[in-house]
Formats: sequence, C-alpha cells, structure tokens
Amino acid sequence: MSVDPTIPSALAARETSFSFEFFPPRDDAGEAALFEAVQRLERLSPSFVSVTYGAGGSTRDRTVRITERIARETTLTPMAHLTCVGSSRAELVDVIAQYAAAGIRNVMALRGDPAGGLGTPWTAHPDGLDHADQLVRLVHEQGDFTVGVAAFPDKHPESASLDHDADVLVAKAEAGAAFAVTQMVFDVDNYLRLRDLVAARGCDLPIVPGLMPVTNVRQLTRMADLSGGALPDAVVSRLRAVEDDPVAVREEGVRIATEHAQRLMDEGAPGLHFYTMNRSTATVEVFSALGLRV
Repeated sequence: MSVDPTIPSALAARETSFSFEFFPPRDDAGEAALFEAVQRLERLSPSFVSVTYGAGGSTRDRTVRITERIARETTLTPMAHLTCVGSSRAELVDVIAQYAAAGIRNVMALRGDPAGGLGTPWTAHPDGLDHADQLVRLVHEQGDFTVGVAAFPDKHPESASLDHDADVLVAKAEAGAAFAVTQMVFDVDNYLRLRDLVAARGCDLPIVPGLMPVTNVRQLTRMADLSGGALPDAVVSRLRAVEDDPVAVREEGVRIATEHAQRLMDEGAPGLHFYTMNRSTATVEVFSALGLRV
C-alpha cells in the first residue's frame, strides 16, 4: 500500500521533486510491461506518479484500474487523472468516488483533448463540464483532495496568447488547484516565460515542467502535436544530425533532456515530471547524468 504525502509539500521541499507519468496500455501484455517500468522506477523514490487517459478519454476504465493498482501494490503516491471528455457530471462523480475508495487523494483535473482528436472542435458532454476550473471545483466538492492541473508553456493550441494561458492558470488556482504540470518542455525559455507571467499576476501556483527524452526521430512529429507547436530548431537539428544512427539519436535525446533538466533545476523549478512512455531506461539515464539517486 502506498504512502500518500501531499504533492504540494513535496514541491515545497528544498530538494527538487521528481515524478513520472505513464500512459494506459491497450491490452494486458502492455499492462504487464507498464508495471515492470513502474517497479524499476519505484526505487528512485519519486514524489508521485500518474497514469494519463488515452485519446478522447478512451481508456478511462483501464486508467482508473491501473492507478488503483499502483496505490495497492507499490509504495508510490499515485496521482489520478480525470478529464471532462465524454463524461457527464454524474459519471465524473462516480470516478472520483472510485479513487477515494482506493485511498487516492491526488487528482489531475483536465478538460482533455477533443474526443475527435487534436485539431478538432471541443464539444462538452450535454450533462458535463466545459473547462478544467469547473472540474477542479467538482473534485473539491467530493471531499479532501489535492488537485493539480495542466499548463502549456508553448501556448495552448486553442489559446490566443501566452498571456491568456497565464490568466487561465490563475483561474484554475483560484478554483482550488494546488499545482500545475506542463506539457513536454523543449524550450526552457518558454517555461520560464509562463512561470513569470503567472507570478506577475500575484499567483504562487507551483508549475512543474514536464520532460521526455526523445529516443527516436519518429517521435518528433508526435511530440510537436502533443506540445501544441513545432519543436525548436535547437532540438530538432541536433537529432536530425544523427538520424541515421539510432544509438546516437537516443544518446542525443537523453543528453538534451539532461541539459534541460539541469537548467530547470538551476532556475528553481519546483520539480521535474518525466513522461516515460511506459519505459524506464531513458529516464534512469537522465537521473544518472544529473548525479541524482539511482
């Protein structure tokens, strides 16, 4: 059974906190592989781990089950994902109750990507919610939860400006969010810009940057889609320069992630959140390169 310290207390600690995110596998074999990664990363003593939803909320039941399993079978603190996509208010309340019954008290409240996928219009469930701040309030109405939210350092695809994104983050904090986790950071300056815009609004919401070592060139397009824009030339050019050598691409991807992680730590980021793609090796290599506990 996991212990469950609060995530905000971990983020406020003197040392940088570390956390890991997994995605829900499509089948039982994938779930077994995921738990192998979970168990390998458990020895790094992360502040928390989370399991995201599939596209359009399509894997909600498996996500809930895996998060509950992490709570029961490991010493890790799980953060439960919850999105508005395709769910009525009553269905969301039911999922929150499942998490509470499993002893899970940390929830990542997200509007979620449109059910039709990135680039399609967002449509709320007729009896559901339309914005993440509404979901933050709903989670708090159900009991004593710590709620995190998403942040977009490269600007949300539907946002008019980074200033608007900062306003949205402040609104989420006012609704009760205790911290935010960003999409994958490939340009540290963009993260710092968003952090400073939020602070300039008098909001002290901790914003944890997300990182993912790129281990093959095929990931570049997908990462650009997920981060909401083109990846910076400084990253792409380094990977393209060695794209004919898979081993060199992987090494360069780990090197870039390590450089970004070190600069983020130097700039006072409250934590580092690693998107693992359900594998542990590259993340462990970044930890080792940073001289952290492995």
